Amino acid sequence: MLSLDDVRLMTRLHGGLPLTDRPFADVAAELGWQEDTVIERLHHLLAQGVLTRFGPLFQIERAGGRFVLAAMAVPEDRFAEVTAVVNALPEVAHNYRREHALNMWFVVAAASPALADAAIGRIERITGLPVFAFPKEREFFVELKLPLTAGGSPEQRHAA
Repeated sequence: MLSLDDVRLMTRLHGGLPLTDRPFADVAAELGWQEDTVIERLHHLLAQGVLTRFGPLFQIERAGGRFVLAAMAVPEDRFAEVTAVVNALPEVAHNYRREHALNMWFVVAAASPALADAAIGRIERITGLPVFAFPKEREFFVELKLPLTAGGSPEQRHAA
């Protein structure tokens, strides 16, 4: 179960981290905490699996890289084997199982289009299965912020 402080921290960080020399110190000051407390709580939330990722999102294409959404039709009896192959590649960012003829979907993120294509080629060579690649053509920014608690933010409820 999350503590109120955990919810406060995640709610505060949901909108971004200050672009300063000491962003964790700035967040800590906003919350009335110490910088070490913010960092320790983040480590704890990641270790417990409450947060699965904490980090920046990049527009990789601006730096010459490439994101590719990819899909495969994996026979059920080979699903675990192929999952292990796909997930072993450092270029694979996410991997999802779907109820569809193309039952494995994943994201390939690489520093260049050639490296993305090479990663997809490795998966095809190792598994013997075709990979259907859907490179990003354009980006849409949808900022979805879901409340972490019923009834709004902890601050809104406390003030009521």
